[in-house]
Amino acid sequence: MPATSGAPSKRRVRLLALVIVGIVILHAHAHVAAPRFKVLAFYTGKEDLAHISFDGEANRWFADLARAKDFSYEATTDWQKLNAQTLSQYQVVLFLDTRPDDPAEREAFKHYMLHGGAWMGFHFAGFALTPSKYPQDWDWYHDEFLGAGSYVSNTWHPTSAVLRVETPDSPVTRGLPATFTSAPSEWYRWEKDLRTNPDIRILLSIDPSSFPLGTGPKPHEIWHSGYYPVVWTNTRYRMVYMNMGHNDMDYDGGTNRQLSSTFSSPVQNELITRALLWLGDRGPAPSGGGASAPRSGAR
Repeated sequence: MPATSGAPSKRRVRLLALVIVGIVILHAHAHVAAPRFKVLAFYTGKEDLAHISFDGEANRWFADLARAKDFSYEATTDWQKLNAQTLSQYQVVLFLDTRPDDPAEREAFKHYMLHGGAWMGFHFAGFALTPSKYPQDWDWYHDEFLGAGSYVSNTWHPTSAVLRVETPDSPVTRGLPATFTSAPSEWYRWEKDLRTNPDIRILLSIDPSSFPLGTGPKPHEIWHSGYYPVVWTNTRYRMVYMNMGHNDMDYDGGTNRQLSSTFSSPVQNELITRALLWLGDRGPAPSGGGASAPRSGAR
């Protein structure tokens, strides 16, 4: 008996099914191709096993976070990618260790930040000491952008500290406990008092209950008093600096194995997550051309 004119043919049903599958695939592809924002992390990873250890686990941790929070994460040791064309494709730049030394790379980063780019730096990214392999020869970065000037001294061995939230109304710290225990790190003291800089907003500092901080053996490597900011933002830029990023290593025992993890503190991990999402969700990457006013910081 012939089919009625109103009954769809098997061919039409198959065609409709293929169209539906195609729409689903295109939707999924569009979702993957449009991350929440894009992050590019720079690192050197050649000196000090503690910094190399941090670089490795940071790249794994941020890659996992990217999958969980729907942003893209790339890491590179090629500092030549610190150029206007590459930077225009990313909403956030990370310095996991060190900083650029090439004048063209420095100028590209400065332009990126002055035109709305976002940055998060860890530990050694703020280091500068003259004379050393990393001298203070970049005034804009160390004196104006970071505001800390040169490195002065540090605690030793890497130990946990009780950190105090100085700015609880910041989107980076809002909802965190008033104090919490950090992961072990080597803590830095700086040339300049950040409290006197009107552009700097200190987000966390070392709580006095941490003292004495450090185990020595040199007496100056153990802090007994003082004020030490460890996380801050410059309100003229989209940036957050974190002093964390130096794992404890078995140098004394000679095995050089990793003894601690920068990502072992859940509250500290939440802090890092909030800081990165705050930076990344602020808008598109700068176009690379034309001047515009710097965006405000974590108010």
